[in-house]
Amino acid sequence: MSKKFNGANAPKSGTPADNTPYVFQREKINFSLDIRELPWTDKQKEIIQLFLDKDTRVMFLKGPAGASKTILSMYCGLQLLNSKKVSDIVLVRSAVESADSKLGFLPGTIEDKFSVYLSPFNDKFSELLTVSQIKKLETDNRITICPINFARGLHFSVKFVCCDESQNLTIKELQTLLTRTGEFCKVIICGDPDQSDLPKDKSGFTKVYDLFENDTISQQHGIRCVELGEQDIVRSEICKFIVHKFKQIHPQYTEKRFAEAAIPVGINPLTANSTSETWSPTKTE
Repeated sequence: MSKKFNGANAPKSGTPADNTPYVFQREKINFSLDIRELPWTDKQKEIIQLFLDKDTRVMFLKGPAGASKTILSMYCGLQLLNSKKVSDIVLVRSAVESADSKLGFLPGTIEDKFSVYLSPFNDKFSELLTVSQIKKLETDNRITICPINFARGLHFSVKFVCCDESQNLTIKELQTLLTRTGEFCKVIICGDPDQSDLPKDKSGFTKVYDLFENDTISQQHGIRCVELGEQDIVRSEICKFIVHKFKQIHPQYTEKRFAEAAIPVGINPLTANSTSETWSPTKTE
């Protein structure tokens, strides 16, 4: 750990003062990552470009299962780390279990206890990096685990923060997470309202998403809200079909704006390129 203070140098005579904030940060990585490029869709490329834009500070990414929310987040974080825009990657999740029966007590350190919840992150890192590169990041302590339960009091500066499965966070927990954001920090918050494991109406993700969406002042502060729809599912055609079918037994999750705009369920009004509510398979290679 070393001290680096942006803006700490006194201006020379005749030169403008450096008004950038004073920030304590680690040294950036001193090696390069060979990040695999995946066959991104045009929509995914737009999301990557938007998040990596210097004016974007926080992004809410809402979408169904299979829409690549997590791997998009990991790719963006690795790009920031590789370009030395951040010094660390912080992974945040709730400890809420996605099953009616609980695992019970887990032995070991907090890292040991929480490692079971990090399997999705590890899978995505494996798709984007070689095993040796992942080991190097782990050895250099560049990837940090942060259960949301222990986030209060932390300060994230010059870091990439990804909170996955945010539909399992309450409004209070999301407020705690967002207020950890320091200078030169980028945060991405992923969630799928259809897959909340909290009791009814306890999830804060959709409420907080709606709070910032289409708000001019929020956009001026670098907060972006992006929604993916069924048409953006790339995991598989069977996944797309299953997501569509489950909408029929979970009508309470249907977004209000779809009904208000008289747009069929499953069609994203921001990117709609289809007019039919009926699911039909598309040809895949």
